Amino acid sequence: MDNFILEVNQLRKTFISGSKELTVLKHISFNIKSGTSCAIVGPSGSGKTTLLGLCAGLDQPSSGSVILKGQNISTMEESDLSEVRNRQIGFVFQSFQLISTLTALENVMVPIELRGTPYREVEEKAINLLNEVGLGDRLDHYPNQLSGGEQQRVGLARAFIHQPDILFADEPTGNLDGETGAQIEQLLFDLNEKQGTTLVIVTHDKTLAEKCERTIELKNGQILADSLPSNGTPNPVEATVAE
Repeated sequence: MDNFILEVNQLRKTFISGSKELTVLKHISFNIKSGTSCAIVGPSGSGKTTLLGLCAGLDQPSSGSVILKGQNISTMEESDLSEVRNRQIGFVFQSFQLISTLTALENVMVPIELRGTPYREVEEKAINLLNEVGLGDRLDHYPNQLSGGEQQRVGLARAFIHQPDILFADEPTGNLDGETGAQIEQLLFDLNEKQGTTLVIVTHDKTLAEKCERTIELKNGQILADSLPSNGTPNPVEATVAE
């Protein structure tokens, strides 16, 4: 039996713009196996970030479904969805999304503090992760005291602290220079491999996409191509490619 962690079925998303209906995603279907890495690429306006948000339970589709670990998250009540996001999903944002009034350590602690986990246990996990991403000497620094690369390292530690089953990253190196971006990419894949997390990345960065086991290319809200980026071996996951 195929071990799919994420199943996207005939996903469609529309928005109302003035008096017109704008269709951003059109009948998107694909499955992703647990423990794999997948890049979602395509030009601006192709629907990449919208698709990522739907898969992560940050928004609801106009039609179709998103099945995460056997649960249809596209029809869940917000209270149940919040629980799924807190326990099973990690997210890394292009703009870091750190809380400005919290230190690096406190920012990393937030996801599992919300579970009611004992403070010392949360603190120990957060310190260990910040050491792993090279910020052991920045625990008490606030976001405005950190560089962009350091803020994204905090973001990575926060995303991984609750050991999510799947991690979604939206342009994780988009606001960083080339050298810093490369360091963040390496950390992302190192942490991913260590924890066995499924990784789904939206990116314009061809080099980052090529590091993933699979690439899904979107154009005009449809899947244009679905492939392994560097060789011709059979794709380990199935997908429906739009005509």
